[in-house]
Amino acid sequence: MTRIGGTWQNWARTAQITPLRIERPRTPEGVQRAVQAAVSQGLTVKAVGAGHSFTGIAAAPGVLLELDDMQGVVKADAATGRVTLLAGTRLHRVPRLLAAHGLAMENLGDIDRQSIAGAISTGTHGTGAAFGGLATQVVGVTMVTATGEFLRIDDTQNAEMLPAVALGLGALGIIVEVTLQCVPAFVLHAIDQPVPLEDVLSTLDDHVAASDHFEFYWFPHTDVALTKRQTRMPESTVRHPLPVVGKWIDETLLSNGVYRVVCAAGKAVPAITPPFSRLAVKLTGNREYTDRSHRVLTQNRTVRFREMEYALPAENVVPAFRAVQELISSHGWRIEFPVEVRFAAEDDRWLSTAHGRATGYIAVHRYWRTGHTEYFGAVEKIMLEHGGRPHWGKLHSLDAAQLRESYPRFDDFVELRDRLDPERRFGNRYLERVLGD
Repeated sequence: MTRIGGTWQNWARTAQITPLRIERPRTPEGVQRAVQAAVSQGLTVKAVGAGHSFTGIAAAPGVLLELDDMQGVVKADAATGRVTLLAGTRLHRVPRLLAAHGLAMENLGDIDRQSIAGAISTGTHGTGAAFGGLATQVVGVTMVTATGEFLRIDDTQNAEMLPAVALGLGALGIIVEVTLQCVPAFVLHAIDQPVPLEDVLSTLDDHVAASDHFEFYWFPHTDVALTKRQTRMPESTVRHPLPVVGKWIDETLLSNGVYRVVCAAGKAVPAITPPFSRLAVKLTGNREYTDRSHRVLTQNRTVRFREMEYALPAENVVPAFRAVQELISSHGWRIEFPVEVRFAAEDDRWLSTAHGRATGYIAVHRYWRTGHTEYFGAVEKIMLEHGGRPHWGKLHSLDAAQLRESYPRFDDFVELRDRLDPERRFGNRYLERVLGD
């Protein structure tokens, strides 16, 4: 299906564009035809997923490809754990698709609205010091190149490209299929618990090492860390999920419904933010349960926000976090969203924020109707002073010259891009900024 006109915008309302035309292919061959047509007309062409990147990384000034009709399993092998999905498959659909084969994704981020291709291409990650981001689960990719041909990359074909293509920012081609290395289905024993913030910061390494997955949230204007600890258990483990009513009150009524009202009110009257934050840490974050992995790892977030996240060497997380604390205090800002801290193992993906180093992440947010520029800019300065790398799909100000210094394989990626897309048919303004012209 093709339509002319119409404006595309992302979920956060931080990027929008009116492409020359929008196409909705249903098959990889349909994507191939769309790319060939765009190239023959001298147009740029890009695919969009769910629009959950906060940057303009998916903005398509020429031809925009919506891959919503390309969802589902292409093939699955329970014995090897390898599953191939169509590129537009939404992450929240994947657990059910894998369950039929007794499998699960090794790790997930805390939001599951994205498409699989978009999630890996922007560096989506979860938490767990022994686990990499979603792109590390990729063992194969099929994409359409700028010549309009299919290119398969896996451990038997063009294997040298995999560390680049698995997290390729949409700059190397249009992904149509993704092959994941999955694991046997498992459950997680979860403990959500408020802990004095200073106790967490002073023994952070111990907290991270003691659980398979550890993260914490800190509401500014409080002295409490809302910790989340999760231990992996066999799929046969007896599950004790959260009570339906209690979960609805906590996650739907309080964390989304009431919170949305408070964020909106806080924009008009900032003084209400600190007392609400102190109340929030008393009402939420204290529970224990056991459930299927995806039900524990992901959250339902309906309050619209803007986000910036930086990846730091794990040993720099505490000093950087303390600097953010001091920043907020010294400016007297009333920050309504929590600061989030997560962890990931080092990996070999060329443009991964965790490339070559054990990594901790610090993410800051603001309600979407509240100005974020001054806060994010000041936090970004702190992150850079501590060796930070920005998340590709979240707000930041860096350009190619600055990013080149942070990634040992940056020039190798650009060289591969020059080979695969010399005329920049898959380019846009964001990629020009972060990769160079």
